[in-house]
Amino acid sequence: MSGSAIVLVVVEQHGGTLRASATALLTAARALGEPQAVWFGAEPGADALAVLGAHGARVVHVVPGGDAALPDAVAAGLAELAASAGADVVLLASGFGAKEVAARLALATDAALMVDASAVERGADGRVVTTQQAFAASWTLRSAALADRAVVTMRSNAVRAVPLETSVTPEVATVAALLPGDGRVRVVERTTRPTSDRPDVGEATVVVVGGRGTQGDFSPVEDLADALGAAVGATRDATDEGWMPHEAMVGQTGQTISPRLYVGAGVSGAIHHRGGMQASGTIVAVNADPDAPIFEFADFGVVGDLFEVLPQAAAEIRRLRAEG
Repeated sequence: MSGSAIVLVVVEQHGGTLRASATALLTAARALGEPQAVWFGAEPGADALAVLGAHGARVVHVVPGGDAALPDAVAAGLAELAASAGADVVLLASGFGAKEVAARLALATDAALMVDASAVERGADGRVVTTQQAFAASWTLRSAALADRAVVTMRSNAVRAVPLETSVTPEVATVAALLPGDGRVRVVERTTRPTSDRPDVGEATVVVVGGRGTQGDFSPVEDLADALGAAVGATRDATDEGWMPHEAMVGQTGQTISPRLYVGAGVSGAIHHRGGMQASGTIVAVNADPDAPIFEFADFGVVGDLFEVLPQAAAEIRRLRAEG
């Protein structure tokens, strides 16, 4: 731990349940200083507080009320909190909304902005140094902050969550409700997102991704995912066509994933998609085109019609599981 430096960690939660990124970020923060969690919403329950304390959060700043859907309001609230807590680093999980918050926060606090980090540490001068992957993970680069303060977003699954040997009991500090931001953006309508029993694509250990080869029919992809207990992802082509929601997109401009098992169905393996999944443990490709680029870096490849291969695989997986 670097002196008494304070590191704010924005912990994501849904309905009071922590996302996996929360404990991973707290683990990363312990290498930088004293982690303090920032929780947007109603006060966390005892179970969530116990998990936060087990991973090093000595203080949990609870920000109730306001509208956490507005990046400008969240950034303004974090800027005030960072100043009052004396934090020189703010960590967030990489994501579309989080990156916008991070950019606004860095601008408001005159901090260095470092996105999609896979590792984070302090340099000899005490400033933040991050490691990132570039050009479809063919290059690894290190970036050093040129400012005393830094705002960092970290890739999903980049850090393995490791609890403390002896957990701490967090102090809960309720702070002012979210500021209204600059007022130029407001929520005019809310649509309830369909619920799913599938894991989140950014945190899942097994992901099945469909591409243009699905021709818009994701039913074989979803069926195989359900047989595996996996998340469902999509390529940029599939989301651009409107076949899948944008948040399911895996790639350089979408989610960066590193599951233990990745299955690509009808995925060509273009470089922008490769950059978002190449860190996967085992890569399986199913494509009718034997010259598809994905076969160049896949661990296992099946040249065939995904509408025949995937249902057979799903049926066999279910049969084997039924037999125990």
